Amino acid sequence: METIKLTDFDQNLPEQMPVSVIMEKRPSSHQWVDFTYKAIGVIPGDSQQGSSVRKIYEESGVQHYLYSGFKLQLYVDECESYYHNLMSPNPGCYVVASNEDDPNDMPVPYLVSLSFDHVHSYLEGDQQVYAVEIPPALYKWSEAFILTHYIATKKFKRKLDNWKQVSKDDSSTQNPRT
Repeated sequence: METIKLTDFDQNLPEQMPVSVIMEKRPSSHQWVDFTYKAIGVIPGDSQQGSSVRKIYEESGVQHYLYSGFKLQLYVDECESYYHNLMSPNPGCYVVASNEDDPNDMPVPYLVSLSFDHVHSYLEGDQQVYAVEIPPALYKWSEAFILTHYIATKKFKRKLDNWKQVSKDDSSTQNPRT
């Protein structure tokens, strides 16, 4: 296999990237719920920040809150999922938030991932998962991580055994009286 030399490529990648999540609170027209909530963005954060929540925008009843203090970690065994995420028509960041008992309480984000495979288990549970656009800095970081660690393998179809032949062979070896 031929190796590819990448120019202007820093292979000293950070293991983690500090990020913050922007959540939106919007008045609802639904009769049972006063507000609707969604994650609207993920931004690379300052590593000096601790975990905090603060309102950063308000207009016409729409409010945006910045949840900071998250660490986005990439793992070698998730490279295939990162690769498929970046190659999709709309690459994204996935924000997992608690699903509050009261529908008027804002879901609190607690995990940010670039792997859909990783957050898929949260979808099966009682958690809310939001897909937001991936910021350019995180895209470049994850792309460099994939180029460093991922080796794509060609998928191939298994050859099926002739089940009639296999059952004849098995029956003759299993029955000593024949």
